[in-house]
Amino acid sequence: MPLQSPPSAGHTPTQYVWIDQALLAQGWARGVRLALADGRIADLQTGALAQPGDVRLGIGVPGLGNLHSHAFQRGMAGLTEVGGRSGDSFWSWRELMYRFLHRLAPDSFQAIAEQAYIEMLEAGFTRVGEFHYLHHAPDGSAYADPGEMAARIAAAAQSSGIGLTLLPVFYAHADFGGAAPNPAQVRLIHDVDGFARLLEHSARAIAPLGDAVLGLAPHSLRAVTPDELSALLPLCDGPVHIHIAEQTREVEACLAWSGQRPVQWLLEHAPVDARWCLVHATHVQPEEVQGIVARGAVVGLCPITEANLGDGLFPMRDFAQAGGRFGVGSDSNVLIDAAEELRLLEYGQRLHVRGRNVLAQGEGVSSGRWLFDNALQGAAQALGVQAGLRTGAPADLVELDATHPALRARQGDALLDSLIFAARGGAVRNVWRNGRQLVRDGRHVHREQVAQRYAQALAGVLDA
Repeated sequence: MPLQSPPSAGHTPTQYVWIDQALLAQGWARGVRLALADGRIADLQTGALAQPGDVRLGIGVPGLGNLHSHAFQRGMAGLTEVGGRSGDSFWSWRELMYRFLHRLAPDSFQAIAEQAYIEMLEAGFTRVGEFHYLHHAPDGSAYADPGEMAARIAAAAQSSGIGLTLLPVFYAHADFGGAAPNPAQVRLIHDVDGFARLLEHSARAIAPLGDAVLGLAPHSLRAVTPDELSALLPLCDGPVHIHIAEQTREVEACLAWSGQRPVQWLLEHAPVDARWCLVHATHVQPEEVQGIVARGAVVGLCPITEANLGDGLFPMRDFAQAGGRFGVGSDSNVLIDAAEELRLLEYGQRLHVRGRNVLAQGEGVSSGRWLFDNALQGAAQALGVQAGLRTGAPADLVELDATHPALRARQGDALLDSLIFAARGGAVRNVWRNGRQLVRDGRHVHREQVAQRYAQALAGVLDA
Protein backbone atom coordinates (compact mmCIF):
# COMPACT_ATOMS: atom_id res chain seq x y z
CA MET A 1 0.00 0.00 0.00
CA PRO A 2 1.18 3.59 -0.59
CA LEU A 3 2.90 5.27 2.33
CA GLN A 4 1.09 8.57 1.85
CA SER A 5 -1.77 10.04 -0.09
CA PRO A 6 -1.22 11.84 -3.39
CA PRO A 7 -1.26 15.63 -3.34
CA SER A 8 -4.69 17.18 -2.98
CA ALA A 9 -6.28 18.36 -6.19
CA GLY A 10 -7.64 21.40 -4.38
CA HIS A 11 -5.94 24.71 -3.58
CA THR A 12 -3.04 24.54 -1.12
CA PRO A 13 -1.78 27.43 1.02
CA THR A 14 1.06 29.46 -0.47
CA GLN A 15 4.46 28.67 1.00
CA TYR A 16 7.40 31.07 0.73
CA VAL A 17 10.99 29.99 0.30
CA TRP A 18 13.91 32.42 0.47
CA ILE A 19 17.24 31.33 -1.03
CA ASP A 20 20.52 33.12 -0.51
CA GLN A 21 21.86 32.07 -3.93
CA ALA A 22 19.86 30.16 -6.51
CA LEU A 23 20.37 28.95 -10.06
CA LEU A 24 17.51 30.41 -12.10
CA ALA A 25 16.75 29.96 -15.80
CA GLN A 26 18.71 33.17 -16.54
CA GLY A 27 21.61 32.34 -14.22
CA TRP A 28 22.63 32.72 -10.59
CA ALA A 29 20.79 35.23 -8.43
CA ARG A 30 20.95 36.34 -4.79
CA GLY A 31 18.06 36.86 -2.42
CA VAL A 32 15.57 34.74 -4.39
CA ARG A 33 12.08 34.52 -2.86
CA LEU A 34 9.73 31.88 -4.27
CA ALA A 35 6.01 31.62 -3.69
CA LEU A 36 4.97 27.96 -3.97
CA ALA A 37 1.31 27.09 -4.55
CA ASP A 38 -0.39 23.96 -5.87
CA GLY A 39 2.94 22.37 -6.63
CA ARG A 40 4.26 25.20 -8.79
CA ILE A 41 6.30 28.36 -8.50
CA ALA A 42 3.55 30.98 -8.42
CA ASP A 43 5.90 33.96 -8.13
CA LEU A 44 9.64 34.62 -8.08
CA GLN A 45 11.52 37.68 -6.86
CA THR A 46 15.25 38.37 -6.85
CA GLY A 47 17.17 40.72 -4.60
CA ALA A 48 14.49 40.19 -1.97
CA LEU A 49 14.75 40.12 1.78
CA ALA A 50 13.57 37.12 3.74
CA GLN A 51 10.27 37.61 5.53
CA PRO A 52 9.05 36.13 8.82
CA GLY A 53 7.77 32.60 8.19
CA ASP A 54 9.85 32.03 5.06
CA VAL A 55 11.73 28.75 4.69
CA ARG A 56 15.33 29.91 4.45
CA LEU A 57 17.84 28.07 2.26
CA GLY A 58 21.48 28.66 1.41
CA ILE A 59 22.07 27.23 -2.09
CA GLY A 60 19.18 26.25 -4.37
CA VAL A 61 19.25 24.52 -7.77
CA PRO A 62 16.51 22.89 -9.86
CA GLY A 63 15.82 19.17 -9.52
CA LEU A 64 17.20 17.11 -12.41
CA GLY A 65 15.21 14.67 -14.53
CA ASN A 66 16.39 11.05 -14.69
CA LEU A 67 15.39 10.20 -18.24
CA HIS A 68 15.99 6.43 -18.28
CA SER A 69 15.37 3.92 -15.49
CA HIS A 70 14.58 0.26 -15.07
CA ALA A 71 13.65 0.55 -11.40
CA PHE A 72 13.46 -3.18 -10.61
CA GLN A 73 17.13 -3.64 -11.53
CA ARG A 74 18.10 -1.79 -8.33
CA GLY A 75 17.42 -5.08 -6.56
CA MET A 76 20.15 -6.90 -8.51
CA ALA A 77 22.80 -4.16 -8.28
CA GLY A 78 26.19 -5.69 -7.55
CA LEU A 79 25.07 -9.27 -8.15
CA THR A 80 26.45 -9.60 -11.69
CA GLU A 81 30.10 -8.71 -11.05
CA VAL A 82 31.50 -12.23 -11.51
CA GLY A 83 33.06 -13.18 -14.82
CA GLY A 84 32.05 -16.19 -16.89
CA ARG A 85 34.21 -18.90 -18.42
CA SER A 86 34.32 -17.22 -21.82
CA GLY A 87 34.31 -13.63 -20.59
CA ASP A 88 31.41 -11.37 -19.82
CA SER A 89 29.40 -8.81 -21.80
CA PHE A 90 26.09 -7.02 -21.98
CA TRP A 91 24.52 -10.17 -23.42
CA SER A 92 25.58 -12.43 -20.54
CA TRP A 93 24.49 -9.71 -18.08
CA ARG A 94 21.10 -9.71 -19.81
CA GLU A 95 20.62 -13.42 -19.17
CA LEU A 96 21.24 -12.87 -15.45
CA MET A 97 18.82 -9.94 -15.49
CA TYR A 98 16.09 -12.11 -17.05
CA ARG A 99 16.55 -14.70 -14.31
CA PHE A 100 16.14 -12.01 -11.64
CA LEU A 101 13.13 -10.52 -13.43
CA HIS A 102 11.31 -13.87 -13.40
CA ARG A 103 11.37 -13.96 -9.59
CA LEU A 104 9.50 -10.67 -9.16
CA ALA A 105 5.90 -10.54 -8.02
CA PRO A 106 3.91 -7.29 -8.05
CA ASP A 107 4.60 -6.58 -4.36
CA SER A 108 8.36 -7.11 -4.60
CA PHE A 109 8.49 -5.18 -7.85
CA GLN A 110 6.83 -2.19 -6.18
CA ALA A 111 9.05 -2.36 -3.09
CA ILE A 112 12.22 -2.32 -5.18
CA ALA A 113 10.92 0.60 -7.26
CA GLU A 114 10.13 2.56 -4.09
CA GLN A 115 13.70 2.06 -2.87
CA ALA A 116 15.13 3.18 -6.19
CA TYR A 117 12.92 6.26 -6.27
CA ILE A 118 13.79 7.50 -2.80
CA GLU A 119 17.48 7.09 -3.64
CA MET A 120 16.92 9.16 -6.79
CA LEU A 121 15.33 11.94 -4.76
CA GLU A 122 18.17 11.86 -2.25
CA ALA A 123 20.59 12.26 -5.18
CA GLY A 124 18.77 15.30 -6.58
CA PHE A 125 16.66 13.63 -9.28
CA THR A 126 13.07 14.88 -8.97
CA ARG A 127 11.44 13.12 -11.96
CA VAL A 128 12.07 9.72 -13.49
CA GLY A 129 11.41 8.32 -16.95
CA GLU A 130 10.49 4.72 -16.17
CA PHE A 131 11.22 2.52 -19.21
CA HIS A 132 8.79 -0.13 -18.07
CA TYR A 133 8.80 -3.53 -19.75
CA LEU A 134 7.84 -6.05 -17.03
CA HIS A 135 4.14 -6.48 -17.85
CA HIS A 136 3.01 -10.10 -17.36
CA ALA A 137 3.06 -12.93 -14.83
CA PRO A 138 6.13 -15.23 -14.77
CA ASP A 139 4.50 -17.73 -17.16
CA GLY A 140 3.72 -14.95 -19.64
CA SER A 141 -0.01 -14.84 -18.90
CA ALA A 142 -1.71 -11.48 -18.49
CA TYR A 143 -2.67 -10.21 -15.07
CA ALA A 144 -6.41 -9.62 -14.51
CA ASP A 145 -5.59 -5.93 -14.84
CA PRO A 146 -3.33 -5.55 -17.89
CA GLY A 147 -1.84 -2.50 -16.19
CA GLU A 148 -1.07 -4.27 -12.89
CA MET A 149 2.67 -3.66 -13.02
CA ALA A 150 2.24 -0.13 -14.37
CA ALA A 151 -0.01 0.55 -11.38
CA ARG A 152 2.79 -0.67 -9.11
CA ILE A 153 5.18 1.83 -10.70
CA ALA A 154 2.59 4.55 -10.13
CA ALA A 155 2.19 3.47 -6.50
CA ALA A 156 5.96 3.61 -5.99
CA ALA A 157 6.05 7.10 -7.48
CA GLN A 158 3.15 8.16 -5.26
CA SER A 159 4.67 6.86 -2.04
CA SER A 160 8.13 8.24 -2.78
CA GLY A 161 6.83 11.51 -4.21
CA ILE A 162 9.01 11.49 -7.32
CA GLY A 163 7.62 12.87 -10.57
CA LEU A 164 6.82 10.13 -13.07
CA THR A 165 7.00 9.91 -16.83
CA LEU A 166 5.80 6.38 -17.51
CA LEU A 167 7.09 4.78 -20.71
CA PRO A 168 5.38 1.41 -21.27
CA VAL A 169 7.61 -0.70 -23.49
CA PHE A 170 6.51 -2.57 -26.59
CA TYR A 171 8.54 -5.75 -27.00
CA ALA A 172 7.53 -8.40 -29.54
CA HIS A 173 10.66 -10.02 -31.01
CA ALA A 174 14.03 -11.43 -30.02
CA ASP A 175 15.97 -9.94 -32.93
CA PHE A 176 15.81 -8.00 -36.17
CA GLY A 177 13.41 -9.13 -38.85
CA GLY A 178 10.61 -10.19 -36.49
CA ALA A 179 12.37 -13.17 -34.88
CA ALA A 180 10.20 -15.02 -32.39
CA PRO A 181 10.78 -14.06 -28.75
CA ASN A 182 12.73 -16.46 -26.60
CA PRO A 183 11.30 -18.09 -23.44
CA ALA A 184 13.13 -15.69 -21.13
CA GLN A 185 11.16 -12.80 -22.62
CA VAL A 186 7.62 -14.03 -21.99
CA ARG A 187 6.91 -11.41 -19.31
CA LEU A 188 7.67 -8.62 -21.78
CA ILE A 189 5.76 -9.56 -24.92
CA HIS A 190 2.77 -7.80 -26.55
CA ASP A 191 1.09 -7.51 -29.90
CA VAL A 192 -0.06 -4.06 -31.00
CA ASP A 193 -3.68 -4.50 -29.83
CA GLY A 194 -2.58 -5.76 -26.43
CA PHE A 195 -0.18 -2.87 -26.11
CA ALA A 196 -2.95 -0.39 -26.90
CA ARG A 197 -4.90 -1.86 -23.96
CA LEU A 198 -1.82 -1.57 -21.78
CA LEU A 199 -1.55 2.13 -22.59
CA GLU A 200 -5.19 2.65 -21.64
CA HIS A 201 -4.72 0.94 -18.28
CA SER A 202 -1.42 2.75 -17.70
CA ALA A 203 -3.14 6.10 -18.25
CA ARG A 204 -5.69 5.18 -15.56
CA ALA A 205 -2.95 4.06 -13.19
CA ILE A 206 -1.03 7.34 -13.31
CA ALA A 207 -4.04 9.67 -13.35
CA PRO A 208 -4.18 10.08 -9.53
CA LEU A 209 -0.60 11.38 -9.51
CA GLY A 210 -1.75 14.66 -11.01
CA ASP A 211 1.33 15.62 -13.02
CA ALA A 212 2.47 12.27 -14.39
CA VAL A 213 3.20 12.00 -18.11
CA LEU A 214 2.48 9.00 -20.34
CA GLY A 215 4.72 8.18 -23.26
CA LEU A 216 5.63 4.98 -25.08
CA ALA A 217 8.78 3.06 -25.77
CA PRO A 218 9.39 0.73 -28.69
CA HIS A 219 12.10 -1.25 -26.90
CA SER A 220 14.59 -1.34 -29.76
CA LEU A 221 14.77 -2.07 -33.46
CA ARG A 222 15.54 -5.66 -32.44
CA ALA A 223 12.20 -5.96 -30.67
CA VAL A 224 9.82 -4.20 -33.08
CA THR A 225 9.22 -4.57 -36.81
CA PRO A 226 8.83 -1.54 -39.09
CA ASP A 227 5.08 -2.14 -39.43
CA GLU A 228 4.68 -2.42 -35.66
CA LEU A 229 6.65 0.76 -35.11
CA SER A 230 4.35 2.63 -37.50
CA ALA A 231 1.29 1.27 -35.73
CA LEU A 232 2.56 2.20 -32.26
CA LEU A 233 3.33 5.87 -32.78
CA PRO A 234 -0.29 7.11 -33.17
CA LEU A 235 -1.32 5.40 -29.91
CA CYS A 236 0.14 8.12 -27.67
CA ASP A 237 1.09 11.76 -28.14
CA GLY A 238 3.65 11.78 -25.31
CA PRO A 239 7.41 11.22 -25.45
CA VAL A 240 8.84 8.35 -27.50
CA HIS A 241 11.92 6.57 -26.14
CA ILE A 242 13.89 3.77 -27.78
CA HIS A 243 17.10 1.85 -27.03
CA ILE A 244 19.36 2.24 -30.05
CA ALA A 245 22.92 1.31 -31.12
CA GLU A 246 23.99 0.41 -27.58
CA GLN A 247 26.12 -2.58 -28.57
CA THR A 248 28.37 -3.31 -31.56
CA ARG A 249 26.62 -6.67 -32.00
CA GLU A 250 23.34 -4.78 -32.40
CA VAL A 251 24.88 -2.57 -35.09
CA GLU A 252 26.22 -5.60 -36.96
CA ALA A 253 22.86 -7.39 -36.79
CA CYS A 254 21.03 -4.31 -38.04
CA LEU A 255 23.43 -4.01 -40.99
CA ALA A 256 22.87 -7.66 -41.84
CA TRP A 257 19.09 -7.19 -41.68
CA SER A 258 18.67 -3.84 -43.44
CA GLY A 259 21.99 -2.75 -44.89
CA GLN A 260 21.89 0.26 -42.56
CA ARG A 261 23.11 1.10 -39.09
CA PRO A 262 20.41 1.39 -36.37
CA VAL A 263 20.33 5.19 -36.06
CA GLN A 264 20.71 5.57 -39.82
CA TRP A 265 17.69 3.28 -40.34
CA LEU A 266 15.62 5.05 -37.70
CA LEU A 267 16.27 8.52 -39.11
CA GLU A 268 15.31 7.37 -42.60
CA HIS A 269 12.21 5.34 -41.71
CA ALA A 270 10.65 6.96 -38.61
CA PRO A 271 9.37 10.50 -37.90
CA VAL A 272 12.10 11.23 -35.35
CA ASP A 273 11.68 14.71 -33.89
CA ALA A 274 11.79 16.55 -30.56
CA ARG A 275 9.39 13.97 -29.01
CA TRP A 276 12.03 11.29 -29.31
CA CYS A 277 14.74 10.19 -26.92
CA LEU A 278 17.39 7.92 -28.41
CA VAL A 279 18.72 6.00 -25.43
CA HIS A 280 22.48 5.28 -25.53
CA ALA A 281 23.09 5.74 -29.29
CA THR A 282 26.62 4.69 -28.35
CA HIS A 283 27.86 3.49 -31.70
CA VAL A 284 27.08 6.20 -34.23
CA GLN A 285 28.85 7.73 -37.22
CA PRO A 286 29.35 11.50 -37.78
CA GLU A 287 26.47 11.69 -40.26
CA GLU A 288 24.17 10.02 -37.73
CA VAL A 289 25.23 12.54 -35.08
CA GLN A 290 24.33 15.36 -37.45
CA GLY A 291 21.00 13.69 -38.24
CA ILE A 292 20.03 13.45 -34.56
CA VAL A 293 20.90 17.11 -34.03
CA ALA A 294 18.94 18.19 -37.09
CA ARG A 295 15.81 16.38 -35.88
CA GLY A 296 15.99 17.98 -32.41
CA ALA A 297 15.86 14.60 -30.64
CA VAL A 298 17.43 14.05 -27.23
CA VAL A 299 20.14 11.46 -26.67
CA GLY A 300 19.67 9.67 -23.35
CA LEU A 301 23.08 8.88 -21.86
CA CYS A 302 23.59 6.62 -18.85
CA PRO A 303 27.33 6.80 -18.16
CA ILE A 304 27.39 4.67 -15.00
CA THR A 305 25.44 1.82 -16.58
CA GLU A 306 27.23 2.15 -19.92
CA ALA A 307 30.55 1.81 -18.08
CA ASN A 308 29.26 -1.06 -15.95
CA LEU A 309 28.07 -2.98 -19.02
CA GLY A 310 31.09 -2.14 -21.16
CA ASP A 311 28.97 -0.50 -23.85
CA GLY A 312 31.51 1.99 -25.12
CA LEU A 313 31.58 5.79 -25.35
CA PHE A 314 29.10 7.96 -27.21
CA PRO A 315 30.94 10.64 -29.28
CA MET A 316 29.79 13.33 -26.88
CA ARG A 317 32.37 15.95 -27.81
CA ASP A 318 31.29 15.98 -31.45
CA PHE A 319 27.63 15.93 -30.42
CA ALA A 320 28.14 18.86 -28.06
CA GLN A 321 29.99 20.88 -30.67
CA ALA A 322 27.08 20.32 -33.07
CA GLY A 323 24.59 21.61 -30.49
CA GLY A 324 23.04 18.25 -29.63
CA ARG A 325 20.52 17.85 -26.83
CA PHE A 326 21.11 15.27 -24.10
CA GLY A 327 20.09 14.16 -20.65
CA VAL A 328 21.28 11.50 -18.23
CA GLY A 329 19.61 8.47 -16.72
CA SER A 330 20.39 5.85 -14.10
CA ASP A 331 19.29 2.95 -16.37
CA SER A 332 20.20 -0.29 -14.51
CA ASN A 333 20.36 1.60 -11.19
CA VAL A 334 23.57 -0.19 -10.23
CA LEU A 335 24.48 3.13 -8.59
CA ILE A 336 22.07 6.05 -8.26
CA ASP A 337 24.01 9.31 -8.23
CA ALA A 338 23.06 12.31 -10.38
CA ALA A 339 26.40 14.08 -9.96
CA GLU A 340 28.31 10.90 -10.80
CA GLU A 341 26.41 10.52 -14.08
CA LEU A 342 27.52 14.02 -15.13
CA ARG A 343 31.05 13.53 -13.83
CA LEU A 344 31.53 10.26 -15.68
CA LEU A 345 30.08 11.74 -18.87
CA GLU A 346 32.82 14.36 -18.88
CA TYR A 347 35.57 12.05 -17.61
CA GLY A 348 34.88 9.46 -20.29
CA GLN A 349 35.55 12.09 -22.93
CA ARG A 350 38.66 13.32 -21.12
CA LEU A 351 40.09 9.82 -21.12
CA HIS A 352 39.19 9.34 -24.77
CA VAL A 353 40.71 12.56 -26.12
CA ARG A 354 43.34 12.99 -23.36
CA GLY A 355 42.28 16.52 -22.55
CA ARG A 356 40.47 18.49 -19.84
CA ASN A 357 37.18 20.39 -19.78
CA VAL A 358 36.23 18.74 -23.05
CA LEU A 359 32.49 19.29 -23.38
CA ALA A 360 31.90 22.89 -22.29
CA GLN A 361 32.33 25.21 -25.25
CA GLY A 362 34.29 28.46 -24.99
CA GLU A 363 37.01 30.00 -22.88
CA GLY A 364 35.98 30.53 -19.29
CA VAL A 365 32.88 28.30 -19.50
CA SER A 366 32.26 26.19 -16.40
CA SER A 367 32.13 22.46 -17.12
CA GLY A 368 29.84 21.81 -14.16
CA ARG A 369 27.39 24.54 -15.15
CA TRP A 370 27.39 23.41 -18.79
CA LEU A 371 26.72 19.79 -17.87
CA PHE A 372 24.01 20.67 -15.35
CA ASP A 373 22.15 23.17 -17.57
CA ASN A 374 22.15 20.93 -20.62
CA ALA A 375 21.17 17.78 -18.72
CA LEU A 376 18.36 19.71 -17.03
CA GLN A 377 16.85 20.95 -20.27
CA GLY A 378 17.44 17.75 -22.25
CA ALA A 379 15.78 15.57 -19.62
CA ALA A 380 12.82 17.95 -19.35
CA GLN A 381 12.28 17.73 -23.11
CA ALA A 382 12.58 13.95 -23.10
CA LEU A 383 10.21 13.59 -20.13
CA GLY A 384 7.57 15.99 -21.45
CA VAL A 385 7.77 18.61 -18.67
CA GLN A 386 9.07 22.07 -17.83
CA ALA A 387 12.23 22.43 -15.79
CA GLY A 388 14.14 25.13 -13.97
CA LEU A 389 13.34 27.64 -11.27
CA ARG A 390 10.96 29.99 -13.04
CA THR A 391 7.43 31.24 -12.59
CA GLY A 392 4.88 28.61 -13.59
CA ALA A 393 7.34 25.70 -13.46
CA PRO A 394 6.98 22.78 -11.04
CA ALA A 395 8.34 23.53 -7.58
CA ASP A 396 11.14 20.97 -7.86
CA LEU A 397 13.98 22.37 -5.78
CA VAL A 398 17.23 20.97 -4.41
CA GLU A 399 19.13 22.64 -1.59
CA LEU A 400 22.85 21.89 -1.56
CA ASP A 401 24.64 21.65 1.77
CA ALA A 402 26.69 24.84 2.11
CA THR A 403 28.66 23.20 4.94
CA HIS A 404 29.85 20.30 2.78
CA PRO A 405 33.67 20.46 2.52
CA ALA A 406 33.53 20.51 -1.29
CA LEU A 407 31.17 23.51 -1.33
CA ARG A 408 32.80 25.73 1.29
CA ALA A 409 33.63 29.28 0.15
CA ARG A 410 32.16 28.62 -3.32
CA GLN A 411 29.92 30.97 -5.28
CA GLY A 412 27.97 30.63 -8.53
CA ASP A 413 29.25 28.20 -11.12
CA ALA A 414 32.04 27.05 -8.80
CA LEU A 415 29.31 25.40 -6.73
CA LEU A 416 28.32 23.17 -9.64
CA ASP A 417 31.93 22.47 -10.58
CA SER A 418 32.58 21.39 -7.00
CA LEU A 419 29.32 19.44 -6.67
CA ILE A 420 30.03 17.39 -9.79
CA PHE A 421 33.81 16.99 -9.65
CA ALA A 422 34.75 17.31 -5.97
CA ALA A 423 31.85 16.16 -3.77
CA ARG A 424 31.45 12.52 -2.87
CA GLY A 425 28.05 12.08 -1.25
CA GLY A 426 26.22 14.22 1.27
CA ALA A 427 26.11 17.39 -0.81
CA VAL A 428 22.32 17.25 -1.32
CA ARG A 429 20.70 18.48 1.87
CA ASN A 430 16.97 19.01 1.19
CA VAL A 431 14.69 18.28 -1.75
CA TRP A 432 11.22 19.57 -2.64
CA ARG A 433 9.18 17.93 -5.39
CA ASN A 434 5.97 19.54 -6.55
CA GLY A 435 6.21 21.85 -3.55
CA ARG A 436 6.47 19.06 -0.94
CA GLN A 437 9.65 18.51 1.04
CA LEU A 438 10.66 14.88 0.55
CA VAL A 439 14.32 14.89 1.63
CA ARG A 440 15.47 16.40 4.94
CA ASP A 441 19.13 16.52 5.87
CA GLY A 442 20.00 14.09 3.12
CA ARG A 443 17.42 11.42 3.94
CA HIS A 444 14.03 10.78 2.40
CA VAL A 445 11.24 11.36 4.90
CA HIS A 446 10.01 7.76 4.42
CA ARG A 447 13.40 6.09 4.12
CA GLU A 448 12.98 3.77 7.11
CA GLN A 449 9.60 2.39 6.05
CA VAL A 450 10.66 1.95 2.43
CA ALA A 451 13.97 0.33 3.40
CA GLN A 452 12.13 -2.20 5.57
CA ARG A 453 9.74 -3.11 2.76
CA TYR A 454 12.67 -3.37 0.35
CA ALA A 455 14.65 -5.66 2.66
CA GLN A 456 11.69 -7.99 3.10
CA ALA A 457 10.95 -8.07 -0.62
CA LEU A 458 14.55 -8.69 -1.64
CA ALA A 459 14.97 -11.49 0.88
CA GLY A 460 11.98 -13.22 -0.64
CA VAL A 461 13.19 -12.70 -4.21
CA LEU A 462 16.77 -13.85 -3.65
CA ASP A 463 15.80 -16.80 -1.45
CA ALA A 464 13.25 -18.03 -4.00
